[in-house]
Amino acid sequence: MVNLSSSYASQQTLKNRISCCGTGLHSGAKVSLTLLPAPVDTGIVFRRTDNEGNGLEIPGLVENVVDNRMCTTLGNNHGNSIATVEHLMAALSGCNIDNVFVEVDGAELPIMDGSSAPFVFLIECAGIVEQELPRQAIEILRTIRVEDEDKLAELRPGEGFSVDFEIEFSSLAIGQQEMTVDLVNGTFKGELSRARTFGFIEEVDKLRSNGLALGGSLDNAVVLSGDEVLNEDGLRYENEFVRHKILDCIGDLYLAGAPIIGHFIGNRSGHALNHKILRELLNNKDSWRYTIAQRDYKSVHSESENLSLAATA
Repeated sequence: MVNLSSSYASQQTLKNRISCCGTGLHSGAKVSLTLLPAPVDTGIVFRRTDNEGNGLEIPGLVENVVDNRMCTTLGNNHGNSIATVEHLMAALSGCNIDNVFVEVDGAELPIMDGSSAPFVFLIECAGIVEQELPRQAIEILRTIRVEDEDKLAELRPGEGFSVDFEIEFSSLAIGQQEMTVDLVNGTFKGELSRARTFGFIEEVDKLRSNGLALGGSLDNAVVLSGDEVLNEDGLRYENEFVRHKILDCIGDLYLAGAPIIGHFIGNRSGHALNHKILRELLNNKDSWRYTIAQRDYKSVHSESENLSLAATA
């Protein structure tokens, strides 16, 4: 066992295995999910338990993203894929879980209530344990920016991890919303985890004709009709929509393979642009470096720039 300085954050995993069942948002299929403890430097690794043979594992890394229409889908060259991983990835990031095996008996994670809160609950029920090696992070050194017409995403140097996000929709139920949040001291659980995914009833037929949203309902999404929210209980937050976009962003950014130390700015960014900026960052080696994270998740520069991560960027 390595004795860490009290200022360093240790890697963390789950204390016990834990399972749940639910419905896939896009597939509509019933699916079972199990989270299991994993050794240091494992990272987030997904496993398909409904298939046989080799290649059933898919590391939770942006290089393994194979589709980002309406959700984040991971896959490998053995033909296995797992969709809608972003809400679980956000919960793992928000709970500071570095190493875990995610077993699923289908091609999509359960949507639960459309937020990350049920996954945070699972993680807390399983328990969290510190491991013997320090937590490694990706520190942003130079600003990276990507754009797509009127959408943009940017990563800037900064202390800790913070997100500034803005959205704008023609629906009066959403309109223009902006939020800035520092991801420290339980902020994810308290301010973001309960924000649900959302969509418009007018788009349902088109989505379902493309094999999407087959499991969507008022029980697992905020559904709008024009300027009206159709859910009987209304919204959980006045600005639930931008909060969920930040939640999605946090889940997508955790596909870097390590927590990020820096500031993210998003304007109408979605899964595709979130993945694009991560790839742009990781391909520009002079724009970031590995560090050891302090307990307040600011960086402590390592004497060695070659710290081992769960996966190579």
